[in-house]
Amino acid sequence: MSNDRTLSLSTVTATINAPIEKVNIADWLLHLPDAEYQRCAHAHIAAGSTSADDGRAMSINVETIGDALVIQHYVAEIREPQLCRMVSISDSISPAGRTKLQVIWELSAKKTEDQACEFTNHIHSSAIDETLAFFDTHGIPFERARDARQRASHAHNLEETPNFAKSIERRALSRG
Repeated sequence: MSNDRTLSLSTVTATINAPIEKVNIADWLLHLPDAEYQRCAHAHIAAGSTSADDGRAMSINVETIGDALVIQHYVAEIREPQLCRMVSISDSISPAGRTKLQVIWELSAKKTEDQACEFTNHIHSSAIDETLAFFDTHGIPFERARDARQRASHAHNLEETPNFAKSIERRALSRG
């Protein structure tokens, strides 16, 4: 295995039909109602907001990715209207058992027209030492885990990204 611990890398874009000045991804994400999160993808189970011990804003997301139930504990590292960078050491529970992995989630918007912008949903999951030990203990080749996670994560991102864009658009347009 190389030093690259990437399990999945997925970037999907969609259009938000609202002026960039009205788009606030950080506000949308950190105030996203649970039911709205569930409407954005069939694999979404629950979402909520809280704070880390150090006071940074957090988003807790529960969803399935492939055959794993994933509980993400996203801490906001960048929290701006057009850029949100969230980092999680996520719990992953699969038929083989439970482990942890790192997920970096970046959501951004850039102006494309006066009344529209491009929304980008970028997800990068990586194995941490605990993940690698789990694979070793269970005889799971890294390449097999990576390939399965890549397929499942990208398919999930293809579904949620246009729905997130529409949700952000509705929120932007509802604000005067």
